Amino acid sequence: MSVEVTKLPSGLTVVTDTMPHLQTAALGVWTGVGGRDEKPDEHGISHLLEHMAFKGTTKRSSREIVEEIEAVGGDLNAGTSTETTAYYARVMKDDVPLALDVLSDILANPSFVPDELEREKSVIVQEIGAAQDTPDDVVFEHLNELCYPEQPMGRSLLGTPQTLKGFDRDTLQGYLSKHYRGPDMVVAAAGAVDHKQIVEEVQHRFKSFDAAPAPAPLPALFGPGGTKVVHRDLEQAHLTLALEGLPQTDLSLFSLQVFTNVLGGGMSSRLFQEVREKRGLCYSIYTFHAPYTDTGFFGLYTGTDPADAPEMMEVIVDVINDAVETLTEAEISRAKAQMKAGLLMALESCSSRAEQLARHMLAYGRPLAVEELVAKIDAVSVESTSKAARALLSRSRPAVVALGSGRGLDTAVGFAEGLTQGKAKPSYH
Repeated sequence: MSVEVTKLPSGLTVVTDTMPHLQTAALGVWTGVGGRDEKPDEHGISHLLEHMAFKGTTKRSSREIVEEIEAVGGDLNAGTSTETTAYYARVMKDDVPLALDVLSDILANPSFVPDELEREKSVIVQEIGAAQDTPDDVVFEHLNELCYPEQPMGRSLLGTPQTLKGFDRDTLQGYLSKHYRGPDMVVAAAGAVDHKQIVEEVQHRFKSFDAAPAPAPLPALFGPGGTKVVHRDLEQAHLTLALEGLPQTDLSLFSLQVFTNVLGGGMSSRLFQEVREKRGLCYSIYTFHAPYTDTGFFGLYTGTDPADAPEMMEVIVDVINDAVETLTEAEISRAKAQMKAGLLMALESCSSRAEQLARHMLAYGRPLAVEELVAKIDAVSVESTSKAARALLSRSRPAVVALGSGRGLDTAVGFAEGLTQGKAKPSYH
């Protein structure tokens, strides 16, 4: 098997997948810390820390960091999410040691120069402003708050101008030391890589990360649901709906994902066909499911003319209720084929493969074999999908947020109360 795993004495895990036909490698450091680990006065610090990683170390200036990677034709990037932060690079196979040196340097030896810190805080304030000008960002921000009230998971990853103002060099260093610990970190690599070489490099370059695990975040509690209308003068009404989903390790996860795809996962999905193709009520409509360590988030998004918002929401509720009871073998087979194709296509990209391996290690403690994942998808049936769908509708009250103008939005969100576990008689009027 090309996948190899080594756990170092510090608790840090190295996982690789050697792809001999490639001349390039993707590698990175994934750490199990994100927005949900932040206390109220730390709101936005995970994202700021990720930004500051590229702003200079005790050995390299910010310019030298990017120039060294780009001088060999590589690229460097990072990203923050609810539960993880990742720092990754793509390089030619001979430059893997250089990439590991740069990645370890930015995490082990950040300089946090005050001038750079103030400049980067200003950059993020601009990013916050840009997000506030983007309606589909704004509507999901309100939806997250409604789903996870007064919890880190309900807050924006970007923080606020006020919280950013309170962060200094000591704050960042303290957060880094507290949360970036060996047992919570994974170095993943895929492509033209040699596992033994990666292990030796990591053992040397990441030895400063302590073996004690970081503190666990507070459990997530999905809220009581409800509705919210945010009035803003926009051309479209942006409608979102959420229900409590499933955590990453739940046995019904794949069945729920199949239901999500049947409902709104592509152009053949029920919602796309009914709402866009038959009625022309929107340009885009989709559903998704995001699993976390101890909770899950089932979401729906669409945009429509404010005058059509009540009809749109009524049809959405009818389609969901009907789908729970009338799933067909053809729909299940199509959704499973889409999932398997997405999984196998991702394996053709070393970047996607490295990320997948890291996420598996953080979520399951081991890499899941492709054959195992395909078997889990193949095991999904009409019966298991219907069961997962009924459980979804009974697990929580829907949380619904509408953003836009017009009196129809209040009527629209009210229709969401019709989303029930019982069999529906769709009118589609």
